[in-house]
Amino acid sequence: MPKPLFRGVLPALVTPFRDAAFDEPAFVRLVERQIAGGVHGLVPVGTTGETATLSHDEHRRVVELCVKTAAGRVPVVAGAGSNSTEEAIELVRHAKVVGADAALVVTPYYNRPSQEGLYAHYRAINDAVELPVIIYNVPSRTSIDISNDTLARLAKLPNMAGVKDATGDLPRASLQRLMCGEGWVMLSGNDDTALGYMAHGGHGCISVTANVAPELCAAFYNDALSGKWQGALAGQDRLIRLHKALFSDASPSPTKFALAQLGLCSEEARLPIVPCSEAARAEVLAAMRDAGVI
Repeated sequence: MPKPLFRGVLPALVTPFRDAAFDEPAFVRLVERQIAGGVHGLVPVGTTGETATLSHDEHRRVVELCVKTAAGRVPVVAGAGSNSTEEAIELVRHAKVVGADAALVVTPYYNRPSQEGLYAHYRAINDAVELPVIIYNVPSRTSIDISNDTLARLAKLPNMAGVKDATGDLPRASLQRLMCGEGWVMLSGNDDTALGYMAHGGHGCISVTANVAPELCAAFYNDALSGKWQGALAGQDRLIRLHKALFSDASPSPTKFALAQLGLCSEEARLPIVPCSEAARAEVLAAMRDAGVI
């Protein structure tokens, strides 16, 4: 059975809070807005979804509500990573049980496993749950970089479907495409370098900016996927300041601030994330105006 090929833009959804609790009505509004905006999939409880500060019950509820709200209209790739292999397996199992289409599993943070340890981690998940897995490689946050050689080994396993690459290393993408073979999903983890990543053979992006500008992001990826590079470049020029502004303070506080300006949810985050600085607010507002979002 061929592995699924996820394409286009999949927003890494924020988890809205109100009075310290998961704001379910706001989350449903955000999901509906993304689908109406033409995105190609949804990623709940990723890093942008503040999964590190959600309880296990909250994590599961966010995934369940996302799957229920999407109702099959677009695929759901549920965040399910942990630096404990057993816990990651449990989260992937839950994602499968509630109907997610795939799981996003970050490389184990803090532990700093060897390449053989990384292979064994993902092999254990592959063997335990029959659900496609997107491997999330983000060395700046986890202190470990999964090599192309290890990814090529994992690509041979039936449930390892692809990678979310947040290294910013564009030549790596071309080499990885050749090493991992046809059918290996390659998604950028960085909005600002996604144009180059797509030119190197990438299939799309797990995006922060799409939270704020779903229609613009969907149009950009539709152009890139269809080889309309002039249109994609115009989209990049329109969005590049917003890509940068949403990381002008600790994520996702600038994104939640932007969504609050649009009346979509509170800007409330969980400690240790605090509301973004006045300088970041000014940068976000200016970028939203440049992009035509406000």
